[in-house]
Amino acid sequence: MELLTSPGSDDLSALLGRINVRSVVYCLSDLGAPWGFRVDGSATAKFHLVIDGQATLTLDDPGATRVTLAAGELVLLPHGSGHLMQDRGDSPARPLDHILAEGSLDQAGRLDFGGGGPRTSLLCGGFELAYGPPEDLLSLLPPLLVLGAAGTGGDPWTRWLEPAFLLLRSEGARDAPGATAIMAKIADAFLTEIVRRYLSGLDTITTAMPPAAARDPAVGTALTLLRSQPGATWTVADLARKVGMSRTAFAARFRRLAGEPPMSYLARVRLGHAAGYLSSTDMTVRQIARLVGYENEASLSKAFRRAFGHAPGDYRRQQLAAHGVRATAVAGGRSVPGGQQHDAADQPGRVS
Repeated sequence: MELLTSPGSDDLSALLGRINVRSVVYCLSDLGAPWGFRVDGSATAKFHLVIDGQATLTLDDPGATRVTLAAGELVLLPHGSGHLMQDRGDSPARPLDHILAEGSLDQAGRLDFGGGGPRTSLLCGGFELAYGPPEDLLSLLPPLLVLGAAGTGGDPWTRWLEPAFLLLRSEGARDAPGATAIMAKIADAFLTEIVRRYLSGLDTITTAMPPAAARDPAVGTALTLLRSQPGATWTVADLARKVGMSRTAFAARFRRLAGEPPMSYLARVRLGHAAGYLSSTDMTVRQIARLVGYENEASLSKAFRRAFGHAPGDYRRQQLAAHGVRATAVAGGRSVPGGQQHDAADQPGRVS
C-alpha cells in the first residue's frame, strides 16, 4: 500500500494553498469565576481563544473529554460539537443562547458574565472554509484541536503568531470602533494555521475523493462516511445499508468508481488520519490507534510500517525535522465522577 505523504506532494500542497478561513466573532467575553455556559451542537464550526485567564472545555460526548485551556490557547471544534465552557469543571453552566438573549452584550459585542472571582477573557466565534477547498474538508479534522496561539513554545510554526496574539489582546482591551472586525481577521490567521497544520500530515487519498466516485450518490455518501468516521467498525454490509444498496451491488460499484474495495480505501484513510495525528499532536500511538479504528497499538504500528516504511515514532520524528513541529502535553483527559481526571485514549489533539 503506497501513501503519498511527503511535504512536497503537488496535490496536497495545492489543496493546502487554497485553504481560506473566514471567521465571525460572536462575542468577546469578560468572565468572572464561577462562570459557565453551554453551546449547542450545530453544523457550524466553532472556536474559542483564551486571551487572559484560563478555562475548561468539555465535549457533549459519552466520553466527556475535558481540556484545560490557558491564556494564548485556541480551541477549534471543526464539527460544531456541543460543549461546555467553564472556569472549572464543577461550575454551573447556562445555555449561551439564553445568556445572549437576556441582552448581556454591550454595543461593542462584549459579554460581562459570572461571579466576582478571577477573570477570564475569551473570544468566541464560528468559521467556515471559503473559496476553493472541498466542502467536506472539515470532516477530515478531529472533533477537537488546540493551538498555542501565543507563540511562547519556541516552535517556528507558531512563533510568528505571537505579535498577532498581542495585537488581538490589545484590541480586546479597547472599545475602539471596528475592534470585533479586526479580531475576526486575526482569528482567521490562527484558524488557518491550525487547519493547515493538521491536514499537512494527511495523505492525498484522504484529502481528495475520486471525482467519479464523489459524484455518485451512493459511493459518494460512503466515501464521506469513511472519511469522517474512520474509527467506526465499518463493514461492507454496513455501508451498503447506509446507502440503500445490496452488499454485492454496492461493493462492485464502489470498486469500479473508487478504484479499490471499500475496506482497502478505509485502511488508507485510517492510516492517513494516523499520519495527521502523528504530524501535529503529541498523542500516543495507543491513543491514535483507538481514534482511527485499530484495536491496539501493535496493529496500527504494523500497518503503518507496511504502508509508510517507518514505525509511527520514526515517522513523527521525521515530520518534526521536516516541519519544525513541537508537540506539547495535553492538559486534561476524560472527566470522571468527583471532578478527577485520568488520561483518555481519545483525548483531543493539541497542536503547538
